[in-house]
Amino acid sequence: MTKRQLQKTAPDREKRVQDFWRNEQVFQRSIDQREGKETFVFYEGPPTANGLPHAGHVLGRVIKDFVARYKTMSGYQVLRKAGWDTHGLPVELGVEKKLGLSGKREIEEYGVEKFIDECKKSVFDYEKQWRTFTDAIGYWVDMDEPYVTLENRYIESVWHILSTIHKRGLLEQGHRVVPYCPSCQTSLSSHEVAQGYKDVKDLSVTAKFKVKNTDNEYFLGWTTTPWTLPSNVALAVNRNLTYIKVKQGEEVYIVAKNLADQVFKEEYEVVSTHQGSELTGLSYEPPLNYLTLQKGHEVIAADFVTEDNGTGIVHLAPAHGEDDYQAIKDSGLDFVKVVDETGRYTAEVTPFAGEKAKDQDVAIIKLLSESGRLFDKEKYEHSYPHCWRCDSALIYYAMEGWFIKTTALKDTIVANNQSVEWHPDHMKDGRFGKFLEGMVDWNLGRNRYWGTPLNVWVCDDCGHQHAPDSVTDLRKQAKNDIGEDLDLHKPYVDQIQLTCSSCAGTMNRTKEVIDVWFDSGSMPFAQYHYPFENKELFEKQFPADVIAEGVDQTRGWFYSLLTVSSLFTGKAPYKRVLSLGHILDEDGRKMSKSKGNVINPMELVEQYGADALRWALLADSAPWNNKRFSANLVGQAKSKLVDTLHNVHSFYRMYADIDGFDPAVNEKGKRALLDEWILSRLTTVTEAVCSHLDAYDFTAGARELAVFVDELSNWYIRRSRNRFWGEDMSDDKLAAYHTLHEVLITLSRLIAPFTPFIAEDIHLDLTEESVHLADFPKADPTLRNSKLEADMDRVLQVVELARQLRNATSLKTKQPLASVTVIGSKEETEPLRQYEAIIMDEMNVKAVNLQQEAGEAVRYEVKLNFPTAGQKLGKKVGAVQKELQQLTSEEARKIAEQGFAEVADERIEGEDLQVRQQADEGLELASNADYTVLLDTVLTEELKAEGLVRELIRGVQQYRKELNLPVDQRVVLVIDADEKMRLKVTQFRELLESNLLVRELKFGKNENMKRLVVDGEEFGIAIE
Repeated sequence: MTKRQLQKTAPDREKRVQDFWRNEQVFQRSIDQREGKETFVFYEGPPTANGLPHAGHVLGRVIKDFVARYKTMSGYQVLRKAGWDTHGLPVELGVEKKLGLSGKREIEEYGVEKFIDECKKSVFDYEKQWRTFTDAIGYWVDMDEPYVTLENRYIESVWHILSTIHKRGLLEQGHRVVPYCPSCQTSLSSHEVAQGYKDVKDLSVTAKFKVKNTDNEYFLGWTTTPWTLPSNVALAVNRNLTYIKVKQGEEVYIVAKNLADQVFKEEYEVVSTHQGSELTGLSYEPPLNYLTLQKGHEVIAADFVTEDNGTGIVHLAPAHGEDDYQAIKDSGLDFVKVVDETGRYTAEVTPFAGEKAKDQDVAIIKLLSESGRLFDKEKYEHSYPHCWRCDSALIYYAMEGWFIKTTALKDTIVANNQSVEWHPDHMKDGRFGKFLEGMVDWNLGRNRYWGTPLNVWVCDDCGHQHAPDSVTDLRKQAKNDIGEDLDLHKPYVDQIQLTCSSCAGTMNRTKEVIDVWFDSGSMPFAQYHYPFENKELFEKQFPADVIAEGVDQTRGWFYSLLTVSSLFTGKAPYKRVLSLGHILDEDGRKMSKSKGNVINPMELVEQYGADALRWALLADSAPWNNKRFSANLVGQAKSKLVDTLHNVHSFYRMYADIDGFDPAVNEKGKRALLDEWILSRLTTVTEAVCSHLDAYDFTAGARELAVFVDELSNWYIRRSRNRFWGEDMSDDKLAAYHTLHEVLITLSRLIAPFTPFIAEDIHLDLTEESVHLADFPKADPTLRNSKLEADMDRVLQVVELARQLRNATSLKTKQPLASVTVIGSKEETEPLRQYEAIIMDEMNVKAVNLQQEAGEAVRYEVKLNFPTAGQKLGKKVGAVQKELQQLTSEEARKIAEQGFAEVADERIEGEDLQVRQQADEGLELASNADYTVLLDTVLTEELKAEGLVRELIRGVQQYRKELNLPVDQRVVLVIDADEKMRLKVTQFRELLESNLLVRELKFGKNENMKRLVVDGEEFGIAIE
């Protein structure tokens, strides 16, 4: 690798690495080299390719790639088959928009066959963008041979599963109330409904239902869906509740006794008391009477009626509520439906015929008011289901449909979930577990066009059903020959008729296509065309060791996978689920085009590189949490981690090239203390990272590596610079080279799953082999030196405290100071003695003083922490505070050390105290749990002079960079300064020459000298 390559931008580097991966087929080789090894099974949740990838897709793909890379490097064979979800309403709606169509009627006028063809063409509209996006973020997945849900071989496997379920009597046709989208004109399953709830404001109504054969008696019926009142067939009471007749004004009302005070805002008179059972059978006049019923408009009993809210009397519309439907059916009353498939009122509802029913709440209420049948109305906010695809409000609607009796296998599905390891673990029994507990039968059929056709043929004569389990079975039962180019989609399969095995009659296929979630839930089997081929491969790849998608998939793919597999095999399809949080904007809001806060992931990659994007997602917070995300976060990841790692590698490569260092040829040298320390830290970090990653704690692993990269750059490299600058290849210099070489190779392997591009760049440069074909590092216990790590940690603590003091007093590190005093226990200060030279050099001080006692240089004060102590002490606050103020510094110090105070007959714990330390003038103080550091900030003339020379050195070094001089080139330095400044430079001439590669230092003037101002003094410099 050349220096020119090292200086390329992150996107340039990543493009070069991508070319290498492609040219050398590294992805495929990483799989092939593990042939015969234990498999780690990964399933790809299929996205739809008729929409562009967005920020929400990045996290899932990064996590999946991370796990697959880590497990591959850990010795497993990890097959990674991409997939495309190609059916369903998203595709249909996109094509409708493209063709300018609206609704099923216009689709059928356009032609179903032509519409299906357009759907097929559209599903890969954005495949190129998906490939580019996938490559750009470094997601290794086989996109050349993906599973595709529209292909015949995939559909045939789905048919086989459905046939198996049908044969077991678990797939049946029925008339039920189901969630329904009037816009899409199809029903939804419960798990689809769960994905589309929104908080909305609606109106609830209490309507007056006049008791027949009375002048002024009314049942008060309450409903949150006023638009269903034209469909009213009955009122329901609970036979075991107590009801009262209440007189208010000239009218008498019937309500549940315990709800009367909530219903009546003004005074009322109780006329009589009744059990609910006494009210059943009474007839009434509906407030909106558009129906002619043979049997209806009477009071029935129902156990679902409660006293929790409303009036204790429930209005029943059998076409729009599951409880309503069943109660009406059980009571033998008429079933009515006055809303059509488009969600509009039929001709019976004369005032609103042809209007969208769900939109008529206000108009209904107005009509009730005008007719004197409105008792009360109220606004309320609630969570209401919307179509997860088109965003329209759903209604509940009675219709014929096909249902999988999942409730019959509920115990198996729940038990299978208990075998799964969830991340985060509360999902198992929380969000996902509770959803399983509320399971209803799977509403499978969809009255649409573009989807897997439901493979059930029904006999026109005897009603016998047959569900072909394969194309071979279909051909065998078909009345006519089926061509070899059969397409298993509408309208082609609709033209195939079968011969009934019961009566030899003609069988036609039921019109529905299936829920797309059944498609995607079948992928463990259908991706390999199981059971028709690849049986051995399927058995090797089932169940999955891990799946990872967004938390919303608890109601989607996670559920459909588990349910389909439980129905088909009785087993869980996965061992482990990573349920990922949402990507939000930096203010915690959901990203949307309307808010203008959408982040384009490709723009981030182009600006900062994929490594930075990946690191920002993995290191910031646990992936199960919702993430506040921004370009700034990615920029920080680049500067703090990726650029730092790049700079360390560049430092090594630059000096290794200058010295011609070759780790295979040069001697090992003799390791210094710093070498032993960084190798010990590497061992500790390797062990910790492996532990975290095995537990799927990516963030903890990333943070271990972030600390190590910082230590490597800002401590090991910085403290070792002089070793690399030496002219001779001494033992010390050789050891530094070998140590940094070893550390970079191991670090590149540790960080490869996180940041695969820069890891590859480094590893390839150092070993000429792909890091992704290497084994993941294992800790080498022979390199561990726990005492050395602990000691160096103490040094770093002290240095950090001293740095804080320099920053607080605006004293640059270049400015030398007289001393630093470190105060702590003997156990904490004694180990620092052998590192005094490092502390002196690092903090640029002339002396280090280690003490166990602060002496009189530090004074202590103790005060009450009023926010916590105030309530506890009550009236004694004043007396306690007064005694604390009278404490001597020594007494306050003892309180600080023991962690409590006993004053004014009270014991005050540490949390209720504030301890303040103050240092003498000329000293600055900072503390942590182990140390107090005192920095002497008094500047003598000699210290000022040295500081000025050090700043001059920095200016010369910067000038060398501007001139692009080789780092090893010795120069003649000419300085122009007044006599006073010349004396100061001469005084510290040795310091200047030791820090700059100066062959000769001269004073004088040259043309075009670089002018510098250092601490108010002007210098001219020239380099010859």
